[in-house]
Amino acid sequence: MTNTTRSTTEPLLQVRNACVSYGKVQALNNIDLAIHPGEIVTVIGPNGAGKTTLLSALMGLLPLQGEVRYQGQMQGPDRQVESLVRQGFTLVPEKRELFAQMSVYDNLLLGAFDRYRRGQKDHANTLEEVFTLFPRLRERSKQQAGTLSGGERQMLAMGRAMMAKPTLLMLDEPSLGLAPLIVKEIFRTIVQLRTTGVSVLLVEQNARAALQVSDFAYVLESGEIALSGPSAELANDRRVMESYLGLGHKTHAEASAQPQA
Repeated sequence: MTNTTRSTTEPLLQVRNACVSYGKVQALNNIDLAIHPGEIVTVIGPNGAGKTTLLSALMGLLPLQGEVRYQGQMQGPDRQVESLVRQGFTLVPEKRELFAQMSVYDNLLLGAFDRYRRGQKDHANTLEEVFTLFPRLRERSKQQAGTLSGGERQMLAMGRAMMAKPTLLMLDEPSLGLAPLIVKEIFRTIVQLRTTGVSVLLVEQNARAALQVSDFAYVLESGEIALSGPSAELANDRRVMESYLGLGHKTHAEASAQPQA
């Protein structure tokens, strides 16, 4: 998505002056953030910056002060998780929170339970879409979730979220603890999600990968937005390179041109 397109379309999610506190401790301070339809937006930053807190607050798991608009509608301060899911919000938490003793198939069906309960019995088609995104889940459909590898568990967590047919999918550290080859596979799938009409808010410690797959990025430091802009521009910003990409004084282009060992 170009900057022009971003500036002329109404945001899917618009957050203004968002603040979150733990008691007297201010965890997030005056956060402004926007996600437009079809975008992959990433939030990067050091541990403890407030990235997970941001997702939890947007999901209604923590009280949030400020303005949150979703699909043009103002969201009240008493937002409930179930209501947000019905509106198209879905969060894949860092710990994935699968039902280890249940099969892959049953974990996926649980993702569609609320839609089924409300009479939207299209789960068979949605399941096929998930299996197309994650062929390995089809192969492991009868296997207990607790016996999957780390990468397969992440795929299952994302697949279960997709069963709710979200408009906005929020991912908290999807690459955490995964081998490099699996990380590449997960990020390829995140890019594929765009073709399904899903917008993605990606919180990620792997800044390099996050900036490569996203359209727009925010750098969160000490509970505040320190930088924001198109991901390609931030990837070449000296402050981002030195703090998050480990490139020192090299430009991104210079680093990319270095021969690989």
